[in-house]
Amino acid sequence: MATDALIARLAQDAAPVRPAAIGARFALALVLALPLTTILMAAVPGFGLRPDLSAVLSGSPDLPKHLFTLAMLAAAWFACTRLARPGASLRGVSGAVGLPVAAMLALAVAALVTAAPQARAALLLGETWTSCAASIALLSLPAFAGAIVAMRGLAPTRLGLAGAAAGLFAGAAGAAVFALHCTEAAAPFVAVWYLLGMAVPTAAGALAGPRLLRW
Repeated sequence: MATDALIARLAQDAAPVRPAAIGARFALALVLALPLTTILMAAVPGFGLRPDLSAVLSGSPDLPKHLFTLAMLAAAWFACTRLARPGASLRGVSGAVGLPVAAMLALAVAALVTAAPQARAALLLGETWTSCAASIALLSLPAFAGAIVAMRGLAPTRLGLAGAAAGLFAGAAGAAVFALHCTEAAAPFVAVWYLLGMAVPTAAGALAGPRLLRW
């Protein structure tokens, strides 16, 4: 059988993958990665869940931080589901990712503008700025592996963007888990160091995507 005829036959017989199945694939990758992320967090000295976690989650200055990481995770999941399908429209992806980023940056600017000049450095650096971004990048590794495997099982064609979306998905997952340990709550701190922590796996995914996701 000629090559063109074989390709046409395969294309005719192929059944389209439902969008819901694609979303479920990335959700499963996250569910499988979370136990490994928890083990990784427990294995690193100084990590672990905050003892006052229940009070924090019930409502406190930390709440915007948790909402931000979850919003970024949802936005990255949406981006992954679009980029996993060849020819799928990317409409809404930039807005989904940009909205929580813009909201957190707005909170950060407001906090810095209204703070006393001598307090601004503390709002920006906190007490853990030297380790925050690296910790998030480290905790993103299980979700990064899961997202890449999930993406490889589909049909991405924009491999750099698909890798970046998988990296952002992993970075947001790592940030969401790290937020359960981190005691920093200032918006300027979160806007800088949490975003930097998410940017590391995003950049890694963009660079490695063309090789890791090649058909």
